[in-house]
Parts: sequence; structure tokens; C-alpha cells
Amino acid sequence: MFGGSRTFAVVALIASLLGLLFAANSTLDYASHLDRRLHDVHCSFIPGASATAEAEPCRVAMYSPYSALFKESLWGGVPISLFALGAFTFYAAFSLYLLLLAERAPLGAVRFFSLASVIPFLVSALMFAISLLKLGQLCKTCIGIYIASALLLVSGLMGLSSLGNEAAAPRPRTGLVMPLAWLLALGLSSLVPAVVYAASVPDERPFLTQCGELKLAEPKQGELLTLRGARAVQPALMFEDPLCPTCKAFHERLVNEGIFERLDTKLSLFPLDSECNWMLNEPLHPGACIVAKAVLCGGDQARQVLEWAYTEQTELANAGKASAGALKAKIRQRWGDTLARCVDDRKTEVRLNQHLHFASDNSVPVSTPQVYLGKRRLCDEDSDIGLRYTLSQLAPEVLK
Repeated sequence: MFGGSRTFAVVALIASLLGLLFAANSTLDYASHLDRRLHDVHCSFIPGASATAEAEPCRVAMYSPYSALFKESLWGGVPISLFALGAFTFYAAFSLYLLLLAERAPLGAVRFFSLASVIPFLVSALMFAISLLKLGQLCKTCIGIYIASALLLVSGLMGLSSLGNEAAAPRPRTGLVMPLAWLLALGLSSLVPAVVYAASVPDERPFLTQCGELKLAEPKQGELLTLRGARAVQPALMFEDPLCPTCKAFHERLVNEGIFERLDTKLSLFPLDSECNWMLNEPLHPGACIVAKAVLCGGDQARQVLEWAYTEQTELANAGKASAGALKAKIRQRWGDTLARCVDDRKTEVRLNQHLHFASDNSVPVSTPQVYLGKRRLCDEDSDIGLRYTLSQLAPEVLK
């Protein structure tokens, strides 16, 4: 027997509670950032595991345009996990109902549950595909929801099987009204948490311009790198470290969402490596100075060199930790001897030092990335979870 009256209901209840827990963790991560501070994030396959600062894939998922709806209308948007939270609450309650009634559960109730169990699976399959194809990585908390959804589908199939196995034991029947009422309850359960959340999101507009402005004008032409998008409409200045994982995620996000092509970007390299950056006592990203010089030496190919560094960031970071020679060998292998010699040129060192002085003279925080729209600095939180809302308020033309 594939599943009895109680067996499938027990599996359904376990699946619903797992999904509820993972969705709750994801929602709490989102809601905690409404205070405009950086918080640890839940990113574990273990239900109830503590939040951690080592959660880059889950941060990428949270900051992506696929994690929430209405991101341009509400700061941070309405997280998708809220809909999962409401839906899994309904499934948990319905599973408990089926468990308590067992073989006395109406035939229509079992069939409705079996059909309804397909919905979370289809949504999870869509989000799984987006994670792989658009983000290129999987968030562990999200995977927990995917697993719960798959397990819920299995319980639904078990429920259908139980009807065939227990055909000799007639069940109460329902008309059309009850399934429609259950479907309405599922819809309301999924929507209510999102509606309540949207109504309680604070107005962030007064804070968007409170993080300062550029103190000094840009240095003379040619010192900073120009990365002008194909359809640029908004001047922007960015301070980035080519071996910074957050910079990589931010750059890829701008490119994937079509924002980068709307920006006329000036790039000031700001490697968090004490080898060249006197603002640090020890290197946060060993080798970043060498890679930054490679970007400077890229000339017309500076963007390609920067994006190569982001794509190969893990391998380059490991080489940087090993030795300068190992890192330079990778640069030479990819970009040739001419660029490799430029990395060691005294003029390149002087130019990178000018970038660092530009950051220091403007009292730029020693962290990356830092973003300025014109002269106005974006707060860190407004350049991650609140990016699309901030752009809709300060530079709406970038989103068109």
C-alpha cells in the first residue's frame, strides 16, 4: 500500500511544517532589514539553524529582483516567502484536519488536497529554475522550501493512492461548495500575510538622501575608469574591489537587471588589500591590489578585465593567498605579456594610488561597494535590498 489515510496526512503535515519553518526564516531575514541595518541571514538546510554572516548565496537571492514583488513601489518589496508562509500554514492546518479524520475524511477533501499539493511544487520548480539560470547559485533556505514542496506533492500522490486502496470503505462526499471554499481559504491564507506586510512597511523616502555627498570633485580626466553603458542616462560613481564577493554580486545584479547599461559609470578601484591600501592594517582580500592594477591596465578592455576577475574571483583569490607570482601568472595566461608587464609598471602603481587618495579625500567608508548617483552617496542598505525602490525615487529613468 503506497499510503494509508493517516500515513499521507502525517507526511503532508511534516512537509507543511518544514516549508512553514523555512519560509518563516526567509521572511524574518527580510523583515529584519527594515531597520536599515545589515543583519545575519538564515542559510542552512537544517531547520531552525541560527542566522549567520557567511550566507552569500542567500544574500544574493534576497537582493535579487526575483525575491520580492513591487520592489519599485515599496522599499525592499513584498517578499515571495510571505506567500509561501501563508500557503504552508493552510497546508499544515488542512493536513491536520485530514490526519484527525483519517478514513472519515470526505472524498472531496482528499482529492482537493492532492490537487492543491501540486501548486507549491510548480512554484518551487519555477524558482529553482530562476536560481540556476538567472542567479547561478542556490540558496539553502530556498532549497529547504523546494524540498518541502516536493514532499508535499508526494503526500498528495499518497493521498490519491489511499483512495484506491480503501475503495471498499466508503467516505463522506462533498458537493462543489466545500472545494471552492477550501480554494478560497488557500488563496486568502497566501495573500493575507503579504497584505499585512505591505501595509506595515515604513516610509523610507526621508532616509534615501541621508548618507552624504561626494566632498571633492572627480580627479583630472583619465585617472578614474569610464564604464559607460550602451544606453546611459545617469552619471554614477562606484568604488569597487575586484576580489570583493559583494562587489561581484552587486555588479552582476546591475548587469542582469539591465541597470548597468543605463549608467555612465566612473569606477574608482578600492582594493581592500593592505599591500597598497594604507587604510587597512591587514589584507581583507589578498591580491586585490594586483588584480586592480590589471583592471587599470585593461584600457579599453577595462570592463572585460573587471568582469573576468569577478567570474574567476574564487580562483584568483586563492592564487592571491598563495603568492603574488601565482596571481600574476593567471593574469598573464589570460591577458598576455603586455598587460602583465603593465601591472608591474611604476605608473600603474601611481595611478592606483590616486584612486585610493580619491577615496580617502572623500572619506569613503573602508568597505565595498560604495555607490554614488551623481554626487549623492547611496546608503549601503539602499544599494542592496532597497536598490530598485531607491532608483525609482532618485533616478527613475534608469529603470525604464
